[in-house]
Amino acid sequence: FPFDRRDVLIVVIGVIPARLQSTRFPNKILTPINEKPMVMHVYDRAREAEKLDEVIIAIDSTETEEALKQYKPNIKMTHPDHLSGTDRVAEAVKDMDMDVILNIQGDEPMLDPSIIDQLVCCFDDELVEMATIGSRVIDNSDYFNPNSVKMMINENGFATSFSREIKDYQIGAYYHHVGIYGYRKDTLLHFTMLDQSTNEKNLNLEQLRALDNGIPIKVAMTDYPHRGIDTEEDLKQIELNK
Repeated sequence: FPFDRRDVLIVVIGVIPARLQSTRFPNKILTPINEKPMVMHVYDRAREAEKLDEVIIAIDSTETEEALKQYKPNIKMTHPDHLSGTDRVAEAVKDMDMDVILNIQGDEPMLDPSIIDQLVCCFDDELVEMATIGSRVIDNSDYFNPNSVKMMINENGFATSFSREIKDYQIGAYYHHVGIYGYRKDTLLHFTMLDQSTNEKNLNLEQLRALDNGIPIKVAMTDYPHRGIDTEEDLKQIELNK
């Protein structure tokens, strides 16, 4: 059921875009962790969040559908040719009635449900159009790893930049970006109609399309320590730390 905040009924849907053929790590979402596909760990943790009314896995292949069937998740088939997870999320929700959509990455098997709730709370402010998560937990392995996205925020708690590579003298100014996004529905649909910006293309960071088009991104700050699984080596580290 939708939850009531400030006497306003807000419906919040979490969508996990699940593209099967990841470029760096094919079939990543179906890779087993404790004998369960990675994406199902994300799904089960997202369902523990108190402020999501529904969680959907947006898939793009019958192979994924078959692999997940025994777990009986809420799935929606989407077009296989989307350029980004955000486009997949938009297709999944375009005909649904909701106020806020969370784009939850399918490669975050250690996802903490509490940061989902924290992200949803950003939308208590009716002026917030888009929001994401930043972590204070950042170290040298993040600073010099291009797969670990760094972010800067201003005094009002909004993102000012996102980077893959930074200079040594900039280290203290950055936080680790946790790639979970929230959008108001109109903002999400507007965002997916915009052309890719030059910065987005150069850095392969689609959140720069929002900043380049004047869409402010509110940041909820946490001490979330975990990282997404970008490579098979990342997966080995998760398994070692279980």
